[in-house]
Amino acid sequence: MKVEENVYLGKLFDAYGKLLSKGQNKIMGDYLNDDLTLTEIAENLSVSRQAVLDSISKAEKKLLHYEKELGLVKKIDALEEENRQLKKLSKK
Repeated sequence: MKVEENVYLGKLFDAYGKLLSKGQNKIMGDYLNDDLTLTEIAENLSVSRQAVLDSISKAEKKLLHYEKELGLVKKIDALEEENRQLKKLSKK
């Protein structure tokens, strides 16, 4: 996965992570926030690496669906950009 995709996925997780199942939330937190590998997560949870990969894939689809429906990350990004522009204007 590309760095930009992981950053975006991290933003989605921050916005919608609580809407995932408890297991998906744990796995995504380990993967995105704690930077654990699939193997490390699998060992910690006593599951297969494939199970971790499947969980990440399903969680990613859910997060993208939530963003498509609600658009919170897009709105947050727009507000942050507007804030940057206002700060830039106020320094002139």
